[in-house]
Amino acid sequence: MQYPKIKAVFFDIDGTLLSFKTHQVPTSTRKAIEQLQKLGIKVILSTGRSINSIDHVKFLDFDGFITFNGGYCVTKQGDLLFKRAIEANDIESMLAYSRDHALSFSLMSEKEISIHDVTQEVAGMYAHLNLPVPPPVDLQNIDVSSILQTNIFLGPEDEELFMKNVMPNSVASRWTPLFADVNAKGQSKQVGIDVFCKHFGLDVSQTMAFGDGGNDITMLKHVAIGVAMGNANPEVKEIADYITTDVDDNGIWNALQFFKVI
Repeated sequence: MQYPKIKAVFFDIDGTLLSFKTHQVPTSTRKAIEQLQKLGIKVILSTGRSINSIDHVKFLDFDGFITFNGGYCVTKQGDLLFKRAIEANDIESMLAYSRDHALSFSLMSEKEISIHDVTQEVAGMYAHLNLPVPPPVDLQNIDVSSILQTNIFLGPEDEELFMKNVMPNSVASRWTPLFADVNAKGQSKQVGIDVFCKHFGLDVSQTMAFGDGGNDITMLKHVAIGVAMGNANPEVKEIADYITTDVDDNGIWNALQFFKVI
């Protein structure tokens, strides 16, 4: 079978590049990325994390970084290609809502992350990601125009009503029942892929991506070959072109070998 000629591969971090069990990048994944780089294939990070929460994987020498679910795209050299914040009205509405309802949320800007109302569940989530709990939100000094992403800690059953009534100009995606990533409406990892395709002069038919969570769905559907990790959420596996093995079972290496990319 003739597979597409891949010239760029996009990688999610948590549960894809990084194991939730070891908090490490598997040796086979490191080797796979080195092979891609030797072949001249672009390797690009694509994450819901902040631009300031990816230092632990930068040793892989990516050619670019899609962060905040596509809301902030920057090259290896530090050149900003794209930036889009959440509408200020939605942030103000969320803050007003939190004054009358129990709500944990994070605010993520280009420069910092802060969090409101750290519950035991919230602290456990940060431990699961091997990340420190951010400092508390200073509610008196929020630049509502600078927020690129917020994480809303509420269950899937409450998400639709919250987004409709509180943040109608934003979109939610999630990879865990505990919280949703919220970005400007129309924003997604798919947007980040298009930004980098334009930057590198590539067509989307020459791209491949790996992911495991709900915020990876637009990305996996958009590229020529969308690969779901074996440990991916069921809805991610449903839309993927291929399901590989788990992150801890050489999933990235195995899929790149299967499609004869390396």
